[in-house]
Amino acid sequence: MKYSKLEKSFIVCSCILTAVLIFPQAASAMHIMEGYLPPLHAIIWSAIAIPFLVYGIISLRRTIAEHKRALILLAMSGAFVFVISSLKIPSVTGSCSHMTGTGLSVILFGMGPTIILGVIVLIFQAILLAHGGLTTLGANTFSMAIAGPFLTLILYKAGKKLKLNKMANVLIAVTLGSMFTYMVTAFQLAIAHPSEVGGFGASLVRFLIVFAPTQIPLSVVEALLTVLVLVGMEKFASRELTDISYMEVK
Repeated sequence: MKYSKLEKSFIVCSCILTAVLIFPQAASAMHIMEGYLPPLHAIIWSAIAIPFLVYGIISLRRTIAEHKRALILLAMSGAFVFVISSLKIPSVTGSCSHMTGTGLSVILFGMGPTIILGVIVLIFQAILLAHGGLTTLGANTFSMAIAGPFLTLILYKAGKKLKLNKMANVLIAVTLGSMFTYMVTAFQLAIAHPSEVGGFGASLVRFLIVFAPTQIPLSVVEALLTVLVLVGMEKFASRELTDISYMEVK
């Protein structure tokens, strides 16, 4: 039986995601968990996220209208975010280290669709997996679906201008973007829970130090997985990648 290119791309990506799923995970792991942020902090982060969500909805609608052929890539990007961001390693009370998966989406589709995919994943994880929470949705959205992807996109575009090798560029951008997500999370936790001795600064340093041993290697693994998925997509979904202009970059 012969398979079409899209069917082959589904098979390749599903195999990669299955390989990710065999790694052990702790059931207690989660994003900033429900109720861990003071109410005022939760409200502020939610308010900050609202304009980005509006932009994301508009951008996603435009992407769907202009690139119908690439919808399957958008669905794969969302699945990638959901799967690998569900694999978590506890690192400190109230939060955890884990991969984000948003680097793939932001490289292919930009910030708008990535924000919406991130929010959808966070909502499903909060409701179905008890990862994160609805009260902390704004804070988790800002760190995972806005701040991290934004840095990834900036670095990726800078690498393109510097004519870096495409996959090396992806590796660097996704690694640093994933690490930045947790720098922002540490910032959010430090503001909410300043240390009794040293205040915000001491708390920030403590959170960053606790995150580092797990988040640095996880960020590298995430970048490698993103490269593998893109290699598979380039082989089996080149027409769809060309439709969204990704294949124009050599």
